[in-house]
Amino acid sequence: MTDRSSLPLAVFDLDNTLADTAHRQRFLERKPRDWDGFFAAAPQDPPLAEGVALVLESARECEVVYLTGRPERCRRDTLDWLAAQGLPEGRVYMRRDHDRRPARRTKLETLRRLADTREVRVFVDDDELVCEDAEREGFRVVRARWAAQSAELKVAQEREGRT
Repeated sequence: MTDRSSLPLAVFDLDNTLADTAHRQRFLERKPRDWDGFFAAAPQDPPLAEGVALVLESARECEVVYLTGRPERCRRDTLDWLAAQGLPEGRVYMRRDHDRRPARRTKLETLRRLADTREVRVFVDDDELVCEDAEREGFRVVRARWAAQSAELKVAQEREGRT
């Protein structure tokens, strides 16, 4: 049996990378946005086949780690969802509940910390700004372009620091 701690890391985003959030976009289209409703609906997210396949493929050679902009209060639902999809167990890095910094800042900080002690073989995310910044820092990035794009989610990720 391989010691997982010696394997390179494959780091995966969740929303619109592994989980299809289309059914809960309606909560972000309201004024004010209904964040409680948006996150409460996450357990019903259907999996995105392309992302799931990439996680399973990556798990053959890497330790899988999940890096999401979801707030920490969503941890139990997130862990349950990952298990229900049959995805590999792995550390889950989440945003502190009241951290409203842009996703590209919070995620890059975590990627840098991970890379301090381990090889980050691949980082998979749907947020173009996060991907651009990660590539600029030398990370190998796969852009998750298999989910429908949402202008509301983009604003939430970048300007409101919510996911």
